[in-house]
Amino acid sequence: MGEGAADDHSDSTRLDPAAHSPVISANRWRSLMYAIAGCRYMFRYQKNTRIQLLATFVVLLLAFWMNVSPNEWALLILATGMVWLAEFFNAAVEAAVNLAVSDFHPMARVAKDVAAASVLLAALTSVAIGLIVLAPPLVKRLQPALGSP
Repeated sequence: MGEGAADDHSDSTRLDPAAHSPVISANRWRSLMYAIAGCRYMFRYQKNTRIQLLATFVVLLLAFWMNVSPNEWALLILATGMVWLAEFFNAAVEAAVNLAVSDFHPMARVAKDVAAASVLLAALTSVAIGLIVLAPPLVKRLQPALGSP
């Protein structure tokens, strides 16, 4: 940030977003429609969300089949939600950077790479949680079919 940017730390609490944004919805229904439009955008243009939807569906099916406990459901939902949130924020960062930068700038690449890295980190964490929760009951269910003692 520039030198003058950090002078008044309380200034942002006095800013009215309506004065600085072309579209502010006071209507809750319209706000919901904007959120749904964002979801539709993600499924239409972000191929990773379709892959993520398949992975979410598989995890939910396995969790039902394994009859996981309520606490395990909570962990799986939290982990899955974390990946979805990271993916949506990544797309938002990419769109904002693309809009703000007309010429290549190295910091634009950094912003986009770090946003993408957050999705990777969330996904790896989610996989670890999924394995911790689902692997033991899955192994128990598959042992008779595999002929293991």
